[in-house]
Amino acid sequence: MINAIALLCAYLIGSIPSALWVGKLFYQTDIREHGSGNLGGTNTFRVLGKKAGTIVTLMDIFKGTAATLLVLLPVFNEVTIHALILGAIAVVGHMFPIFAGFRGGKAVATSAGVILGYSWPLFFILLAVFLISLKLTKMVSLSSIIISVAAFIYALINLILNGEYIFFIMITILAMFIIFRHRDNIKRIKAGTEPKVTWI
Repeated sequence: MINAIALLCAYLIGSIPSALWVGKLFYQTDIREHGSGNLGGTNTFRVLGKKAGTIVTLMDIFKGTAATLLVLLPVFNEVTIHALILGAIAVVGHMFPIFAGFRGGKAVATSAGVILGYSWPLFFILLAVFLISLKLTKMVSLSSIIISVAAFIYALINLILNGEYIFFIMITILAMFIIFRHRDNIKRIKAGTEPKVTWI
């Protein structure tokens, strides 16, 4: 029973539609009706600006972190589910949020939050890779895909060296989530029509 409650909590945490709530509460804007229509940090930056984009991105990151760290709460000390599984459920909640008609984001920030909660050194390595890639390509989508591949490679090496198969499986699932959610972006990248940022 406690495992089921933990899974539900992880999903509900992930379902918090940060972009939608920030847009409606402070900007009187339904972000789903503007830009890409995506409930994520990138579209928030594009539609509402840097301040709102930063707040939403941080909120989405901490959703993943909070779900991953649920097992540290005394009320969940008997939970037998791996922390990364709880984190992945939060990512599912972010992509298909019950509080926003199951239309969510692309899972990048929340997945990053999962990694922050489980392995903060890896989080900062991937953050550095993301920023370097963004500086070079000017494309958030491509940079997101690149760090997904980088995380997979890291997890694969870690599997070979340390035998952490659960870590490998969950990182692979998160990477697949991100790449799948960016399939339209991949088409635009190939066509040379993917929007580029100008602020970096």
